[in-house]
Amino acid sequence: MDKTVAIIGAGPVGLAAAAHVRERGMSPVVLEAGPEAGHAVRQWQHVQLFSPWEYNVDKAAARLLAPTGWNSPDPSSYPTGGELIERYLAPLATRTPLRETIRTSSRVTAISRAGFDKAKTKGRDQAPFEIRYQNGKGDEVLRADAVIDVSGTWFSPNPAGSNGLPALGERECAGRIAYGMPAVRGSARSRYAGKTVAVLGAGHSALGTLIDLAQLAEWAPGTRPVWLLRGDDPAKAFGGGRNDKLAARGELGSAFAALVTAGKIAVETGFAVTHISEIEGRLRISTGDSSAARSVIADELVVSTGFRPDLSFLSELRLRLDPAIEAPVALAPLIDPNEHSCGTVRPHGARELAHDEPGFYLAGMKSYGRAPTFLMMTGYEQVRSIAADIAGDKKAAARVELVLPETGVCTRAGVESATAAGCCGGPAKAEPSACCAADESAKKAGGAGCGCS
Repeated sequence: MDKTVAIIGAGPVGLAAAAHVRERGMSPVVLEAGPEAGHAVRQWQHVQLFSPWEYNVDKAAARLLAPTGWNSPDPSSYPTGGELIERYLAPLATRTPLRETIRTSSRVTAISRAGFDKAKTKGRDQAPFEIRYQNGKGDEVLRADAVIDVSGTWFSPNPAGSNGLPALGERECAGRIAYGMPAVRGSARSRYAGKTVAVLGAGHSALGTLIDLAQLAEWAPGTRPVWLLRGDDPAKAFGGGRNDKLAARGELGSAFAALVTAGKIAVETGFAVTHISEIEGRLRISTGDSSAARSVIADELVVSTGFRPDLSFLSELRLRLDPAIEAPVALAPLIDPNEHSCGTVRPHGARELAHDEPGFYLAGMKSYGRAPTFLMMTGYEQVRSIAADIAGDKKAAARVELVLPETGVCTRAGVESATAAGCCGGPAKAEPSACCAADESAKKAGGAGCGCS
C-alpha cells in the first residue's frame, strides 16, 4: 500500500528523508516554511562545516542525483553552508523528482489525528495525521500516514538569560543583539567593524564568531571581541584538538585557545547575564543582582547559547520527551550534557526517535532538543532508519549503517577521559546507557562501566 509521508523541513536531513521515503516506494510531501529548500542553511552560508563532503551527502540523495549528471564534490574537502546549498541541496531540490514533492513557503501551524484530539485513544492509530499549514492563501490541510518532523531549531535560539528566559531588557535592546553566528567578516562586517562586540556562549558558534572578530580586528582597528563565559574554566571550550577525528573541529578549538592566550580576545568568566540595558547608545550587559552586579559595556552583543525546538505546533500529539533536554526519552540519556558528552553519539534511528503517537518521528537537529553537537550524518542515519520503519522493514530500521568520527574527548558526569583509541574506544554501538565503546564493553561483561563516571 502506498503511504503518504509528510516531512516538515526541506533542509539537508529533510531532503534526505524524502529521498529515502521515495526509495521505499512511498510518497513524500515536504513542507518548507522558507521560500526555497535549505532556507535555514542560507542563514549560515558563510560558515565552513567541520565535516568534509564525505559526511554531508546522503546516500539515497546521491542515488537520486546521479542520473542528472551531478558531480559529487571532493569527499575530503570542507564545504561552507553556501557551497552545501549550491553543489548539493539546490540540485537535489530542483533537478530530481523531489522537486514535485516540495511545497515552499508552507509553514506548519498544527498537527493532529483526523477526528481525534489528544485525549481520545480508541482507533487513534488508524486515523491519518492532519497537518495544517499556511502558504499565503490561508490555512491548508494535508493528510498523511506518517510524519517526520525535521524542522530544526535555527529559528528558535536560546535567549541570553542564564535561567532560560530572556535577560531583563533583552527584548528592548533587540536592535543591538544578534543570535547564532552572524557573518561578522561578510555581509554584517559594517555592523561590527571598529566596535566592541561581546559574544556569549561556549560552543562552536561562539568560538567561530570570536575568531572571526579577532581576524576582523586586524583589518578594522578598534574592533574588540569580548568573550562572556558563564562557566569559570575557558579551557573546557577548547575541545579535543588533535584527538578530534573531524580535523576542522579540532583546529577551531586550538586556534581559539591561541587567540585567548595571546590576549586578542578579552575573557569574562562566571558571566551569567541577568540584565541588558542601553546607555548612551551602547549596551550595558550585567551579571548578578543589582547589589552586586558586574557589567561589560559593548556596542553589540552576539548570543550564541544554542537553540531549542519549537514544539508549539505539536501540542495535540502524544510525545514522549525528556523533561530537561526535550529530546525523545530513549535518545536523551545519550546526549544529555549534564551527564556526558563524547561529541558524537552512537548511531540511532526509529526505535529511539518514536513516540506514543505511532507514525510520528522527530529527526535531525530537532530530535536533540536542547542538546548541542549534532552532526548532519547522524540525521541521515536517523531518517534512513525511520523510512525503513514506516515501510515495515523492521530489520533495516534496526540495522546500523554509520560509523561516527570521534572527538578525542569524553566526559561522564563532568569527568574528562581521553584514550589513544579516541573517545573511550569510540561511541557505544547499542547500549543506550553506555557513554562510549569501552563503557559498553564493560557493561556487557557484567561490570559497572569503564570508569568514566
